[in-house]
Amino acid sequence: MTEWTKHNLLDIQNLTKEEIELILNTAKSFKEVSSRDVKKVPALRGKTVALLFFENSTRTRVSFELAAKRLSADIISISASGSSLSKGESILDTAKNIEAMNVSAVVVRHSTSGVPKILAEHLEPSVINAGDGCRAHPTQALLDMFTIREKLGRIEAIEVGIVGDILHSRVARSNIWGLTKLGAKVTVCGPSTLMPVEVEKLGVKVSYDIDEVIKQSDVLMVLRIQKERQQDNFLPSIREYAKHFGINKERLKFAKKNLLIMHPGPTNRGVELSAEVADGEYSVILDQVTNGVAVRMAILYLLLGTKETIEEKQTL
Repeated sequence: MTEWTKHNLLDIQNLTKEEIELILNTAKSFKEVSSRDVKKVPALRGKTVALLFFENSTRTRVSFELAAKRLSADIISISASGSSLSKGESILDTAKNIEAMNVSAVVVRHSTSGVPKILAEHLEPSVINAGDGCRAHPTQALLDMFTIREKLGRIEAIEVGIVGDILHSRVARSNIWGLTKLGAKVTVCGPSTLMPVEVEKLGVKVSYDIDEVIKQSDVLMVLRIQKERQQDNFLPSIREYAKHFGINKERLKFAKKNLLIMHPGPTNRGVELSAEVADGEYSVILDQVTNGVAVRMAILYLLLGTKETIEEKQTL
Protein backbone atom coordinates (compact mmCIF):
# COMPACT_ATOMS: atom_id res chain seq x y z
CA MET A 1 0.00 0.00 0.00
CA THR A 2 1.31 3.46 -0.93
CA GLU A 3 2.33 5.65 2.00
CA TRP A 4 2.19 9.43 1.83
CA THR A 5 5.66 10.91 2.32
CA LYS A 6 5.47 14.39 0.78
CA HIS A 7 5.63 17.54 2.88
CA ASN A 8 4.14 19.89 0.25
CA LEU A 9 1.70 19.75 -2.66
CA LEU A 10 3.04 22.03 -5.37
CA ASP A 11 1.95 20.36 -8.60
CA ILE A 12 0.69 17.11 -10.13
CA GLN A 13 3.92 16.70 -12.07
CA ASN A 14 5.72 15.69 -8.86
CA LEU A 15 3.16 13.04 -7.87
CA THR A 16 3.34 9.38 -8.85
CA LYS A 17 0.32 7.51 -10.17
CA GLU A 18 0.09 5.73 -6.80
CA GLU A 19 0.15 9.01 -4.86
CA ILE A 20 -2.63 10.44 -7.02
CA GLU A 21 -4.70 7.32 -6.42
CA LEU A 22 -4.04 7.56 -2.67
CA ILE A 23 -5.43 11.11 -2.64
CA LEU A 24 -8.51 10.05 -4.63
CA ASN A 25 -9.15 7.04 -2.39
CA THR A 26 -8.76 9.15 0.75
CA ALA A 27 -11.15 11.77 -0.69
CA LYS A 28 -13.76 9.05 -1.19
CA SER A 29 -13.75 8.45 2.59
CA PHE A 30 -14.12 12.16 3.27
CA LYS A 31 -16.98 12.64 0.83
CA GLU A 32 -19.03 10.40 3.12
CA VAL A 33 -18.19 12.71 6.04
CA SER A 34 -19.62 15.67 4.12
CA SER A 35 -22.94 13.86 3.68
CA ARG A 36 -23.47 13.44 7.45
CA ASP A 37 -25.64 15.67 9.60
CA VAL A 38 -22.52 16.56 11.61
CA LYS A 39 -19.96 17.31 8.91
CA LYS A 40 -16.91 17.30 11.14
CA VAL A 41 -14.15 14.93 12.30
CA PRO A 42 -11.36 15.71 14.80
CA ALA A 43 -8.50 14.58 12.53
CA LEU A 44 -6.67 17.95 12.52
CA ARG A 45 -7.74 19.35 15.88
CA GLY A 46 -5.00 21.66 17.15
CA LYS A 47 -3.61 22.34 13.65
CA THR A 48 -3.80 25.78 12.00
CA VAL A 49 -4.15 26.34 8.26
CA ALA A 50 -3.27 29.75 6.78
CA LEU A 51 -5.02 30.72 3.54
CA LEU A 52 -2.89 33.22 1.60
CA PHE A 53 -4.97 34.19 -1.42
CA PHE A 54 -3.26 36.95 -3.38
CA GLU A 55 -5.50 36.43 -6.40
CA ASN A 56 -9.30 36.56 -6.57
CA SER A 57 -11.04 33.28 -5.80
CA THR A 58 -14.41 32.09 -4.55
CA ARG A 59 -14.66 28.33 -5.12
CA THR A 60 -11.09 27.40 -4.20
CA ARG A 61 -10.86 29.62 -1.12
CA VAL A 62 -14.25 28.56 0.31
CA SER A 63 -13.52 24.92 -0.53
CA PHE A 64 -10.21 24.96 1.40
CA GLU A 65 -11.83 26.82 4.28
CA LEU A 66 -14.64 24.26 4.53
CA ALA A 67 -12.18 21.38 4.20
CA ALA A 68 -10.05 22.67 7.07
CA LYS A 69 -13.07 23.35 9.29
CA ARG A 70 -14.53 19.89 8.68
CA LEU A 71 -11.23 18.42 9.85
CA SER A 72 -11.45 20.62 13.00
CA ALA A 73 -8.42 22.75 12.07
CA ASP A 74 -8.24 26.46 12.89
CA ILE A 75 -8.00 28.93 9.99
CA ILE A 76 -6.19 32.19 9.27
CA SER A 77 -7.36 33.88 6.07
CA ILE A 78 -5.31 36.61 4.39
CA SER A 79 -5.72 38.48 1.10
CA ALA A 80 -3.32 40.92 -0.55
CA SER A 81 -5.56 43.96 -0.03
CA GLY A 82 -5.97 43.25 3.66
CA SER A 83 -2.36 42.39 4.43
CA SER A 84 0.98 44.16 4.86
CA LEU A 85 1.64 43.50 1.16
CA SER A 86 -0.42 46.61 0.50
CA LYS A 87 2.18 48.48 2.58
CA GLY A 88 5.12 47.15 0.58
CA GLU A 89 6.01 43.99 2.50
CA SER A 90 7.27 41.08 0.36
CA ILE A 91 5.27 37.87 0.01
CA LEU A 92 8.05 35.91 1.68
CA ASP A 93 8.17 38.28 4.66
CA THR A 94 4.39 38.02 5.02
CA ALA A 95 4.62 34.23 4.90
CA LYS A 96 7.51 34.14 7.40
CA ASN A 97 5.46 36.22 9.83
CA ILE A 98 2.57 33.78 9.45
CA GLU A 99 5.01 30.90 10.02
CA ALA A 100 6.14 32.56 13.27
CA MET A 101 2.57 32.10 14.55
CA ASN A 102 3.15 28.32 14.43
CA VAL A 103 0.78 27.44 11.58
CA SER A 104 0.78 23.89 10.24
CA ALA A 105 0.13 24.62 6.56
CA VAL A 106 0.06 27.52 4.14
CA VAL A 107 -2.36 27.40 1.22
CA VAL A 108 -1.23 29.94 -1.37
CA ARG A 109 -2.78 31.29 -4.55
CA HIS A 110 -0.90 33.87 -6.62
CA SER A 111 -0.99 35.30 -10.13
CA THR A 112 2.78 34.80 -10.52
CA SER A 113 4.01 31.33 -11.46
CA GLY A 114 6.43 29.78 -8.99
CA VAL A 115 5.40 31.61 -5.81
CA PRO A 116 4.30 28.42 -3.96
CA LYS A 117 7.64 26.76 -4.80
CA ILE A 118 9.58 29.75 -3.44
CA LEU A 119 7.57 29.70 -0.21
CA ALA A 120 8.07 25.93 0.14
CA GLU A 121 11.84 26.44 -0.06
CA HIS A 122 11.79 28.91 2.85
CA LEU A 123 8.99 27.75 5.17
CA GLU A 124 8.72 24.90 7.66
CA PRO A 125 4.92 24.46 7.39
CA SER A 126 3.51 22.44 4.50
CA VAL A 127 2.78 24.55 1.41
CA ILE A 128 -0.21 23.76 -0.81
CA ASN A 129 -0.50 25.35 -4.24
CA ALA A 130 -4.02 26.69 -4.78
CA GLY A 131 -3.11 28.02 -8.23
CA ASP A 132 -0.03 29.91 -9.45
CA GLY A 133 -0.05 31.98 -12.60
CA CYS A 134 -0.44 29.91 -15.76
CA ARG A 135 1.62 27.04 -14.34
CA ALA A 136 -0.32 24.70 -12.06
CA HIS A 137 -3.56 24.16 -10.12
CA PRO A 138 -3.08 20.69 -8.61
CA THR A 139 -6.15 20.56 -6.36
CA GLN A 140 -8.45 21.47 -9.26
CA ALA A 141 -6.99 18.65 -11.35
CA LEU A 142 -7.36 16.22 -8.46
CA LEU A 143 -11.03 17.08 -7.93
CA ASP A 144 -11.58 16.77 -11.70
CA MET A 145 -10.00 13.31 -11.70
CA PHE A 146 -12.03 12.34 -8.65
CA THR A 147 -15.24 13.41 -10.40
CA ILE A 148 -14.38 11.49 -13.57
CA ARG A 149 -13.56 8.33 -11.65
CA GLU A 150 -16.72 8.67 -9.53
CA LYS A 151 -18.97 9.09 -12.59
CA LEU A 152 -17.31 6.68 -15.05
CA GLY A 153 -15.72 4.20 -12.65
CA ARG A 154 -12.25 4.56 -14.15
CA ILE A 155 -9.82 6.96 -15.79
CA GLU A 156 -7.61 4.57 -17.75
CA ALA A 157 -8.28 4.57 -21.51
CA ILE A 158 -11.07 7.16 -21.41
CA GLU A 159 -11.06 9.94 -24.01
CA VAL A 160 -10.79 13.44 -22.53
CA GLY A 161 -11.12 16.59 -24.62
CA ILE A 162 -9.78 19.81 -23.06
CA VAL A 163 -11.22 22.81 -24.91
CA GLY A 164 -10.34 26.49 -24.82
CA ASP A 165 -7.40 28.66 -23.79
CA ILE A 166 -4.79 25.93 -23.34
CA LEU A 167 -1.91 28.42 -23.50
CA HIS A 168 -2.78 30.30 -20.31
CA SER A 169 -4.53 27.51 -18.40
CA ARG A 170 -2.97 26.11 -15.23
CA VAL A 171 -6.01 23.82 -15.00
CA ALA A 172 -5.20 22.33 -18.41
CA ARG A 173 -1.55 21.72 -17.51
CA SER A 174 -2.31 20.04 -14.19
CA ASN A 175 -5.04 17.89 -15.71
CA ILE A 176 -2.80 16.83 -18.58
CA TRP A 177 -0.10 15.73 -16.12
CA GLY A 178 -2.58 13.86 -13.94
CA LEU A 179 -4.86 12.31 -16.55
CA THR A 180 -2.02 10.98 -18.68
CA LYS A 181 -0.37 9.44 -15.59
CA LEU A 182 -3.60 7.58 -14.89
CA GLY A 183 -3.85 6.34 -18.48
CA ALA A 184 -6.42 8.66 -20.04
CA LYS A 185 -6.15 9.69 -23.71
CA VAL A 186 -6.16 13.48 -23.84
CA THR A 187 -6.89 15.75 -26.81
CA VAL A 188 -6.53 19.53 -26.53
CA CYS A 189 -8.62 21.77 -28.75
CA GLY A 190 -8.79 25.52 -29.22
CA PRO A 191 -7.70 28.42 -31.41
CA SER A 192 -4.15 28.04 -32.73
CA THR A 193 -3.21 31.34 -31.03
CA LEU A 194 -4.14 29.82 -27.66
CA MET A 195 -2.27 26.55 -28.14
CA PRO A 196 1.18 26.15 -26.53
CA VAL A 197 4.09 25.41 -28.87
CA GLU A 198 4.96 21.69 -28.93
CA VAL A 199 2.13 20.84 -26.50
CA GLU A 200 2.21 17.32 -28.00
CA LYS A 201 5.35 16.68 -25.94
CA LEU A 202 3.09 16.53 -22.87
CA GLY A 203 1.56 13.35 -24.29
CA VAL A 204 -1.60 14.82 -25.83
CA LYS A 205 -3.11 15.07 -29.28
CA VAL A 206 -3.99 18.44 -30.79
CA SER A 207 -7.19 19.15 -32.73
CA TYR A 208 -8.77 22.31 -34.08
CA ASP A 209 -12.06 20.56 -34.94
CA ILE A 210 -14.37 20.97 -31.95
CA ASP A 211 -17.13 18.82 -33.45
CA GLU A 212 -14.77 15.87 -33.91
CA VAL A 213 -13.47 16.27 -30.34
CA ILE A 214 -17.02 16.28 -28.98
CA LYS A 215 -17.85 13.15 -30.96
CA GLN A 216 -14.89 11.14 -29.62
CA SER A 217 -14.85 12.34 -25.99
CA ASP A 218 -16.08 10.61 -22.84
CA VAL A 219 -15.25 13.79 -20.92
CA LEU A 220 -15.27 17.34 -22.24
CA MET A 221 -13.30 19.69 -19.99
CA VAL A 222 -14.20 23.24 -21.00
CA LEU A 223 -11.88 26.04 -19.91
CA ARG A 224 -12.72 29.64 -19.09
CA ILE A 225 -11.82 32.18 -21.74
CA GLN A 226 -9.78 34.65 -19.74
CA LYS A 227 -11.25 37.96 -20.87
CA GLU A 228 -8.56 39.85 -18.98
CA ARG A 229 -6.01 38.55 -21.52
CA GLN A 230 -7.90 39.57 -24.63
CA GLN A 231 -6.15 42.93 -24.84
CA ASP A 232 -3.21 40.88 -26.12
CA ASN A 233 -5.23 40.05 -29.26
CA PHE A 234 -5.11 36.25 -29.00
CA LEU A 235 -8.65 36.22 -30.45
CA PRO A 236 -10.45 38.41 -32.99
CA SER A 237 -13.34 38.66 -30.51
CA ILE A 238 -15.16 36.74 -27.79
CA ARG A 239 -18.11 36.36 -30.17
CA GLU A 240 -15.83 34.75 -32.75
CA TYR A 241 -14.56 32.28 -30.15
CA ALA A 242 -18.12 31.35 -29.10
CA LYS A 243 -19.07 30.74 -32.74
CA HIS A 244 -16.18 28.35 -33.46
CA PHE A 245 -15.48 26.70 -30.10
CA GLY A 246 -18.46 27.38 -27.82
CA ILE A 247 -20.36 24.28 -26.66
CA ASN A 248 -24.08 24.47 -27.32
CA LYS A 249 -26.96 22.00 -27.59
CA GLU A 250 -26.68 21.79 -31.38
CA ARG A 251 -23.03 20.73 -31.15
CA LEU A 252 -23.91 17.94 -28.71
CA LYS A 253 -26.17 16.09 -31.17
CA PHE A 254 -23.42 13.56 -31.91
CA ALA A 255 -21.97 13.35 -28.39
CA LYS A 256 -21.73 10.04 -26.53
CA LYS A 257 -24.81 9.47 -24.38
CA ASN A 258 -22.76 9.32 -21.15
CA LEU A 259 -20.60 12.35 -21.93
CA LEU A 260 -19.44 14.39 -18.92
CA ILE A 261 -19.10 18.15 -19.35
CA MET A 262 -16.81 19.84 -16.84
CA HIS A 263 -15.75 23.42 -16.17
CA PRO A 264 -13.42 24.74 -13.43
CA GLY A 265 -15.43 27.96 -13.09
CA PRO A 266 -16.26 30.73 -13.19
CA THR A 267 -18.27 30.07 -16.35
CA ASN A 268 -18.79 32.69 -19.03
CA ARG A 269 -22.26 31.60 -20.13
CA GLY A 270 -22.80 32.08 -23.82
CA VAL A 271 -19.06 31.99 -24.48
CA GLU A 272 -17.53 28.62 -23.51
CA LEU A 273 -20.91 27.03 -22.77
CA SER A 274 -24.50 27.92 -23.50
CA ALA A 275 -26.74 28.18 -20.42
CA GLU A 276 -28.70 25.07 -21.40
CA VAL A 277 -25.49 23.03 -21.63
CA ALA A 278 -24.09 24.38 -18.34
CA ASP A 279 -27.33 23.36 -16.61
CA GLY A 280 -28.04 20.33 -18.80
CA GLU A 281 -27.96 16.56 -18.49
CA TYR A 282 -24.25 16.21 -19.35
CA SER A 283 -23.02 18.83 -16.88
CA VAL A 284 -21.18 17.75 -13.71
CA ILE A 285 -20.00 21.27 -12.85
CA LEU A 286 -21.70 21.36 -9.44
CA ASP A 287 -20.45 17.84 -8.68
CA GLN A 288 -16.93 19.18 -9.20
CA VAL A 289 -17.57 21.87 -6.58
CA THR A 290 -18.94 19.32 -4.10
CA ASN A 291 -16.02 16.97 -4.69
CA GLY A 292 -13.52 19.79 -4.25
CA VAL A 293 -14.19 19.89 -0.52
CA ALA A 294 -13.59 16.13 -0.10
CA VAL A 295 -10.40 16.23 -2.18
CA ARG A 296 -8.99 19.18 -0.23
CA MET A 297 -9.88 17.46 3.04
CA ALA A 298 -7.87 14.46 1.82
CA ILE A 299 -4.87 16.63 0.93
CA LEU A 300 -4.84 18.48 4.25
CA TYR A 301 -5.27 15.18 6.08
CA LEU A 302 -2.42 13.43 4.26
CA LEU A 303 -0.06 16.38 4.73
CA LEU A 304 -0.89 17.25 8.33
CA GLY A 305 -2.36 14.16 9.96
CA THR A 306 -0.18 12.42 12.52
CA LYS A 307 0.70 8.77 12.07
CA GLU A 308 -2.05 7.95 14.55
CA THR A 309 -4.76 9.90 12.74
CA ILE A 310 -3.78 8.46 9.36
CA GLU A 311 -4.01 4.95 10.75
CA GLU A 312 -7.51 5.79 11.98
CA LYS A 313 -8.69 6.77 8.49
CA GLN A 314 -10.68 3.58 8.02
CA THR A 315 -12.90 4.52 10.96
CA LEU A 316 -14.09 7.77 9.34
